[in-house]
Amino acid sequence: MMAYRVIIPRPVRKQLDKLPRGIRIRLLQRIALLKENPRPLGAVKLKGYEYEYRIRVGSYRVRYEVREPENVVLLLHCKHRKDAYRN
Repeated sequence: MMAYRVIIPRPVRKQLDKLPRGIRIRLLQRIALLKENPRPLGAVKLKGYEYEYRIRVGSYRVRYEVREPENVVLLLHCKHRKDAYRN
């Protein structure tokens, strides 16, 4: 299986930059694992979205889209659980 390319758009980078250092490091470690497996154990496919998934990292949620033909994982949000589902 080919490795996926993880894209972190500028707004998501800003969300990560605002987080406490320890949490940011844990999130980035989990995000890096998406390169090998974009649907790891515990990933949930979001209802109402064809390609969106989310993973939990403590109280934080990483929402992302898997674009299969291009082998791309596009991050959409890295937010605290209470804010993750508001657009």
